Amino acid sequence: MKSFKALGVVFALFVVFVMFRPYVIVRAGERVVVFSKVKGTLPGQRGEGFHFITPFVDEPVRYDVQRQTYSMSKTVWEGEVKGDDSMGAMTADGQQVTVELSLRFHLDPNKVSTLHATIGKDYISKIVRPETRSHTRIAIAEYPASKVYSAERRTIQSKIESRLREKLAASYIIVDEVLLRDVQFSSIFQSAIVQKQVSQQNAERMKYVLEKEQREKEKKIVLAEGEAEAIRLKGQAIAANSRIVLYEYVQKVTPNIKGIITDGKSIPMPGVSGAQ
Repeated sequence: MKSFKALGVVFALFVVFVMFRPYVIVRAGERVVVFSKVKGTLPGQRGEGFHFITPFVDEPVRYDVQRQTYSMSKTVWEGEVKGDDSMGAMTADGQQVTVELSLRFHLDPNKVSTLHATIGKDYISKIVRPETRSHTRIAIAEYPASKVYSAERRTIQSKIESRLREKLAASYIIVDEVLLRDVQFSSIFQSAIVQKQVSQQNAERMKYVLEKEQREKEKKIVLAEGEAEAIRLKGQAIAANSRIVLYEYVQKVTPNIKGIITDGKSIPMPGVSGAQ
């Protein structure tokens, strides 16, 4: 009889566990907040593992504390909002730009119960989305379009990330990374950028041509100065010895001649012994 009673108790407990589920199992990467119909949100959050709750009174609410990515993109299949979810922003000099951005974040696993009590499950629509769009527009508005178009984009991305990290932390959301994926300008501005690049290339090309001409000019000056110096030295030599003129003349007329007789006198050739 006792064994039958014991089996009955075990079976009854099994039925209670199956039908009334007086427990909750928290999976990896989750936290569970327990809402009591009598006391409201119970303090603290349940970590991974097995936890008892009161059937019909306690209601477990699950929260994902793993990294999440919220994207605002033109790609129709990407992000929470289907279709074009990119955001418009204005630069400091009044240029309209379209921004695509992704925010990587996770919930503070030690503050999930507070987040549940103060914000709730809709933290993305209440906090993440509006704050991200707002601080992105504020950051871009501090820079002219030329800076947004250039390498300053990484600086803007860092500024958005810094501001969001501080702002969302107050709502128990930890920012991991901000990705400023794309910034598109109006067709008029893009045409102006292309024209500016062409002008810069033309200016660089003209600068190269002018520098090349200057180098050629300097080279010619050096050659001319060398020739002038050679002529000056030659003139000094001729002035010192007039017979060099006759020697130069002979060399041009007959390069292989060893001597010439003129007026009864011989002009000696350099390197020829016995010339008179």
